[in-house]
Amino acid sequence: MKKSILILLFASILFACQANDDIPVTYEEGTNEYVNDWIYTQMKRYYYWNERMPGKGNLSFPPKEYFESLVNKNDRFSYAIHTSSAETFPQSLQNSFGFDLSFIEHEGQVYGVVMYVLSNSPAERNGLERGQLITAIGGTALSQRNYNNLYQNLLATKDVTLQVVSYSEKSEFTAPKQITISQGFTFLQPVLSQVIHYQNHKVGYIEIPHFNVGLSQSLLNAFQEFKNQSINEVVVDLRYNGGGDVSSATALSILLAPNIQSANQFIRFKGNSNGGEVNQTFKESLEMNESKVSFEALRAAHPQIQRVYILCGKHTASASEIIINNLKPFMEVITIGEKTLGKDVANFPIEDDRIVGAQARWVLYPAIYKLFNANGEGNYATGIQPTIMLEEFQVLEIFPLGNTNEILLKRALGSISGNGRSMNSKTIQTLQKQQSNVVSEPLIIKKIGY
Repeated sequence: MKKSILILLFASILFACQANDDIPVTYEEGTNEYVNDWIYTQMKRYYYWNERMPGKGNLSFPPKEYFESLVNKNDRFSYAIHTSSAETFPQSLQNSFGFDLSFIEHEGQVYGVVMYVLSNSPAERNGLERGQLITAIGGTALSQRNYNNLYQNLLATKDVTLQVVSYSEKSEFTAPKQITISQGFTFLQPVLSQVIHYQNHKVGYIEIPHFNVGLSQSLLNAFQEFKNQSINEVVVDLRYNGGGDVSSATALSILLAPNIQSANQFIRFKGNSNGGEVNQTFKESLEMNESKVSFEALRAAHPQIQRVYILCGKHTASASEIIINNLKPFMEVITIGEKTLGKDVANFPIEDDRIVGAQARWVLYPAIYKLFNANGEGNYATGIQPTIMLEEFQVLEIFPLGNTNEILLKRALGSISGNGRSMNSKTIQTLQKQQSNVVSEPLIIKKIGY
């Protein structure tokens, strides 16, 4: 009898404990615990590497720090922002001032090379141009010892003063001048295109700085002009394109690829066990974020080409890498430049919308899907090796993008003509630029698979 009572008592205690375990823990709104509990739940559901995540751990940490503790050590691209906190956003000179730098050494002197300047940006409005050489930042001359620290300081400042010179083989160095730039907005960038007549070839050249949502119409306009002028080769300049909208990248692929149908598979999204795999045709991928330009309209502007030349480099990422990888099952893709960044993951924003009407909130951008082409080829997390390896900065004179003397375009034209066009002897050394966080554009897709 006494034994039976003990068994019943133990069973009732065990049941009570299990019942308590099933009661969800609630946290006070506005606390770190309230936010971090939500972060953990979302990451467990959506994150590609969710099975490698640690347990919940200490929920009292600052949310950004807590989010980073959940991210796989090899994941360079997942991040979280708070919409009212600028310091949580990825930092880059492009976002702040509208330009970016590389660093070189020539005859013992370190220079910052202006790689690109965005149209109508604070940098352009204050006179900065591609190819200018920066000799001092904030009054401090560049050297081997300090250039990385000065670059990091640039990322954290709201105003910057640069000492710049220009160089050409004909005139050599100009006198130094000071350029001061303040942070400001840079709006959508134009697509630049032209037809280059080179020997017996008509080459359509198009430079795309970013795959904005709704870019399809601009791409269509450019390719209609290419077709009107009967071009027989295309060079796509994606060297500084960090990604953007998958639908816009799909539109470019539809314009380029020969002999495709709307129902041909274009892309595969592979998620965790919750998201599974999602295959999309050209038409489906286009229509994910595009409603005004049809597959048929894009195909009507397809020029008669069987191959494409793509200029690429360390800043080529995300949607730009989709162009390279996902066109390969359909046409010859010849890449010229340096290895790409290696962003083979996609995400969609996950917003904390629990507080109705709240303007400020946390937004997560975790890696949700791995990306593959129609043949199942992908896994380029370390970057895509170019067909023709060529460093962009080899001599001090840097030409504008689209100039036929510019080194990558010059090499593409040489390959098209069959003579390879010999390159200038390298006279500079490229220096490594340290950056704590890899900055690339989120790959924009709509919520799929969940």
